[in-house]
Amino acid sequence: METITILPADLYVVANRTILQEFDKKVLLSFYEPIIGNLAISLYLTLWNDLEQSKQISREFNHHHLMSILKTNLNLIKEARNALEAVGLVKTFVNVDADINKYVYELYSPLMPNEFFSHPILNVVLYNNIGLKEYEFLQKQYAKIRYDTKNFVEITKNIDEVFTSSTSEEIPKIEAINRETADIKSTEKIDFDLIIASIPKGILNDKALTKKTKELINNLAFLYNIDSLKMSEIIRLVLNEYGMINKFDLRKECRKVYQFNYGTLPTLIYRSQPLYLKAPLGDNSMRGKIIQIFENTNPADFLRNKYHGVKPTERDLKLIEKLVVDLEMYPAVVNVLLDYVLKKNNNRLTTNYVETIAGQWKRANLKTATEAMEFAEKEHKKMLKKEPTKTIKEEPVWFNKNIIPEEISAKEQAELENLLKEFN
Repeated sequence: METITILPADLYVVANRTILQEFDKKVLLSFYEPIIGNLAISLYLTLWNDLEQSKQISREFNHHHLMSILKTNLNLIKEARNALEAVGLVKTFVNVDADINKYVYELYSPLMPNEFFSHPILNVVLYNNIGLKEYEFLQKQYAKIRYDTKNFVEITKNIDEVFTSSTSEEIPKIEAINRETADIKSTEKIDFDLIIASIPKGILNDKALTKKTKELINNLAFLYNIDSLKMSEIIRLVLNEYGMINKFDLRKECRKVYQFNYGTLPTLIYRSQPLYLKAPLGDNSMRGKIIQIFENTNPADFLRNKYHGVKPTERDLKLIEKLVVDLEMYPAVVNVLLDYVLKKNNNRLTTNYVETIAGQWKRANLKTATEAMEFAEKEHKKMLKKEPTKTIKEEPVWFNKNIIPEEISAKEQAELENLLKEFN
């Protein structure tokens, strides 16, 4: 897009696309400022203030107004605005005129802390910017308070138990204002024109760079931090005899580049379950302790512990990477899946077997360890009903829902104790 120069006389209005609350200011300072800087936050708060008493659209201002309040030049203000756009806090629209350009700045809510911690991009950037100690402090500060109501009986009333309906005159229709956040888009990292120009004519098939293939290349470039020139080299390596891109080899080569540069796989496979998707505290039963293991261990370490401290093979780590990165499965669900497959498949992680089950679990939209465990138990029971004569030699010990010591075998009791011991 052509660069548009902002002048002090150019006009703008602020449009509120959400419900802004005082708590949002705290979120902006705690989560967004370490990423986009104090000038961008000051600009956001200034635009918010321009709305005047929670109006949806502000009066018209010129950009000299922003220069006067923020005490800086328009180039820095534009950079700050770009940062706000990048993290989904502002959308910008412009009407180019021969005399004075007019802008509309739409304001969007910051993500809630639980949403921020589970965001695949912002979460990692925040961690890299503030370090482990400060990151863990934020996690504790904004953790949801959870209560154990297992021994309580809910007596909450339904609406029809408290109120009675009655006819009334026609109620005027009011357009609702929702708390709205903007999508955070990852703009094309790769210059495809450069890639086409850098590959000798006749080698790359004209149909090779489809929309889906471009999306994959961009996602891999972002995930593995690869620039256009390096991606061009990789694409040349993975072209088949028809000039088409082998997507499997493309992933493999991108992974090799990342591992060569950083000595490890992307950090996403080393993340544990987001706080807001963990079970309530206070369940000290065997099952509750197992759920805590699934929730508080990242998949790579979970597998290491299952292998009694031996580092998982590259093949196993690539399989975890596919589950977490490609299928976007939550870490606790991946851990349950790994435990389930290892038990049922003689301690082997067969790729096709794992991917078949993973696809089924993904379609079921499983998000928590508890959901994954219950789903696995139900599927296991269905299979036994279909094939009652088939003997299932092994199954995870947590299949016994209550895991009461008196009701399980000595072997199962020992297995439970070993499982808990491995992760303590």
